[in-house]
Amino acid sequence: MDDFDLVVAQGIIVTAEAVYQADVGIVGERIGAIGHGLRGRRTLDASGCYVLPGAVDVHVHLQMPVSGGKFVSSDDFASGTIAAAHGGTTAIVDFVEPRPGQSLLEALDARRSEADGRVAVDYGLHMTIPTCQADEPDALAEIPAVIEAGVPTFKLYLAYDGLRLDDAQLYTVLKALAAHGGLPVVHCENGPLCDRLRAEALVQGHTAPRYHALTRPPDQEAEAVGRALDIAALAGSPLYIVHVSCARALERLVAARRRGQVAFGETCPQYLVLTAEVLDRPGGERFICAPPPRSEADQAALWEALARGELQTLATDHCPFTLAEKAQGADFTQVPGGLPGIEARLSLAHTLGVLGGHLGLSRWVEVCCTAPARLAGFSRKGHIAPGFDADLVIFDPAREVTLSADSLHEQVDWTPYEGMHLRGWPRVTLCRGQVIVEEGHLVEAEWGQFVHRELDI
Repeated sequence: MDDFDLVVAQGIIVTAEAVYQADVGIVGERIGAIGHGLRGRRTLDASGCYVLPGAVDVHVHLQMPVSGGKFVSSDDFASGTIAAAHGGTTAIVDFVEPRPGQSLLEALDARRSEADGRVAVDYGLHMTIPTCQADEPDALAEIPAVIEAGVPTFKLYLAYDGLRLDDAQLYTVLKALAAHGGLPVVHCENGPLCDRLRAEALVQGHTAPRYHALTRPPDQEAEAVGRALDIAALAGSPLYIVHVSCARALERLVAARRRGQVAFGETCPQYLVLTAEVLDRPGGERFICAPPPRSEADQAALWEALARGELQTLATDHCPFTLAEKAQGADFTQVPGGLPGIEARLSLAHTLGVLGGHLGLSRWVEVCCTAPARLAGFSRKGHIAPGFDADLVIFDPAREVTLSADSLHEQVDWTPYEGMHLRGWPRVTLCRGQVIVEEGHLVEAEWGQFVHRELDI
């Protein structure tokens, strides 16, 4: 008699703690057992492959309006999560951005209506506190209800008009979040300084893409990281810093953690793969993102930090725009910022991190799967053990892939990683026991659901 609905057999299980060979038995949507010789109504042969917990990307921007709605990121919730599934990602966290006059809960309901019933993998949402809400007692009073609705993480910006919080606003919001157990997720750049540098560049006739990096230098990112950490300490709040791009910002984070501050850091593949040199290439405008790509020395520092645990997660900040959209505008300040990357993250980290000698197998899983799940509050994801969601990836470490816009499933006509040769790619992706992608073919397009998250950090 078959004991399980599905068995993933003969694979090498890789978790953040261990690497070992065993079968995984699945009952319904959960892992039922781990052992040897397990039998099920269906068996997936994982011989010669790693069996990983589904990867978790806690920083994506799907169908996100920017520049006052002039542009919308080209992946919607359907296409973006299908691309994620092809790359072995089984859960994402996107964002809610309340409009002026809209309550936080109204904005949450509106954003969920865009995603529910359309996602291929599971998802959560970060709640953004924009400038206009930061001084609103009614908005801050909604924080407990937002957390109760399953959204315990809150995006705060130190840059961009309409989103940027000044120091007093940041302190007020951090104190409110600390009182209710929310986790602030903070974009750290010195917005006013960047605006001044950008304006000075334009006055001098410097309009080319390379000036995007020159007007967002590492020191201003480091200053903003340090300031956010100091204000968080004053407010008694933990802090999660997104897209750390440079050694100087990293130094501030490491120093705070050594002082005992509860603070976490994320970096992204673009900061491990690209340098500011790409902005000088023909079509360099396509690489505009914030923070910008940095130097090879910064890349080395980020890899070392991931290996040592000084950075906790690898996310994508996936925010794609087409080549035509990237080419609009008379100068670098008018280009919509953001890069595609939701599909290749896990495999990029395997090729460059594991095979490149920076990360062990378990550390690879930790930064791509386990730590993102834990810090975001996905309590049943990111690990392989009985009772956890059966989010699994059968990952073939020998499969060779050359990245191209034509082969990836992102809804955009280019990739920053065009022509990169990777070794290791998912064969099968399961989300809550359902095969979503098998051997490059989409099996289930609308399986995902909103996940009510609870923090335990």
